[in-house]
Amino acid sequence: MASTSPNPIAEHVLDQCVAGNVWSKEDVNAIRSDASLIRVVAEGLADRFDPRLCDVYTDMFAWVLASEARDLNEKDLVDRYRRIRRPRLYPGKNPDSVRDVYVLSRVTLGADIAVTSVIIDGLKRRFRNATVWLIGDRKSYELFENDSRVGFYPMAFKRGAALYVNLMERMNLKSGIVVDPDSRITQLGLLPICPEENYYFFESRAYGANTNDALPVLAARWVRETFGVDAKAFIDPMGKPRRDKFITVSLGVGENPAKRVRDPFERGLLQKLAQRGLPVVLDRGAGGEEAERAEQAAAGIPGVELHRGSFAQFADLIRQSTLYVGYDSAGCHAAAASAVPVIIFFKGAVSDRFFHRWKPAGVGSMDVILIEDADPDPDSILSLIS
Repeated sequence: MASTSPNPIAEHVLDQCVAGNVWSKEDVNAIRSDASLIRVVAEGLADRFDPRLCDVYTDMFAWVLASEARDLNEKDLVDRYRRIRRPRLYPGKNPDSVRDVYVLSRVTLGADIAVTSVIIDGLKRRFRNATVWLIGDRKSYELFENDSRVGFYPMAFKRGAALYVNLMERMNLKSGIVVDPDSRITQLGLLPICPEENYYFFESRAYGANTNDALPVLAARWVRETFGVDAKAFIDPMGKPRRDKFITVSLGVGENPAKRVRDPFERGLLQKLAQRGLPVVLDRGAGGEEAERAEQAAAGIPGVELHRGSFAQFADLIRQSTLYVGYDSAGCHAAAASAVPVIIFFKGAVSDRFFHRWKPAGVGSMDVILIEDADPDPDSILSLIS
């Protein structure tokens, strides 16, 4: 998700694209090696879930990629993308004979639950004798590590980084089915990684453009149309059973401060939850600013304990808990996939469509509190929960 950037050129490029103006190659070239090209422009275009902006992104990044790598041709990249973006039905020839199916990670943990896990679930059902290999970072794989049908194909990729390489040569996926759920690893489907006839692409930014359905719902619909099976979001991390009843909380915002409600909201939230009489397990996060906020918010509140492990370990706690509370982040999708009731404070949405796409979806109770004010009063937000 796009965050505020100090690079005014990147912000100008995004504004021009959203307004329907022609983007400037000179401006894009000026930020070609800057992280803001991805964090502001690419993610900003994607966050609108606008089919028109998918075309803008395709033209812009085909030009950027071809400028960076001599073996890539701009026109070829665009022509290929226009072919693979069209949904097509898997022909169904001997699916039980397929041994390897590859699914690209969406890089962020929340998206790998809301989108990637749905596709993995469907592929397990369609290709009953295959290993479904998740291509990505170990943190994402750990969400499914307890599932013997899911294998791990390591591909280090830092969110916000540009990957200007020919992935087909690096990954050598010349056989098996490959499914790309709009992954940043392939620059949202632009980079070829396998023979085209083996490749299935879910263009999540444009699919279902006439609906306000959430991403897990759209991903399940695409799986049904493409592979003819039902699918749903799931997690299956390694974990340890906990026998008591407890509440899980995450104050993580995915490096996007616009998602936060200002102090003293977070401490007030923990105090209010602790009054329910159940232990409150607060995820400390991966460190840095998030960990500091968590520790300060929880300090001295009886009944609040800090979780200091990995996100996958915390996800296992979420699926055992009686309630999950947090901002729009990976935790709410883990709760939704586990049918755990959720209370979500959804702030910082760049558009109505963004909110509808990223709100959690599942069979459990969903209390999604949309906060449209950029600087709401903390007490007024706390008053919305009992």
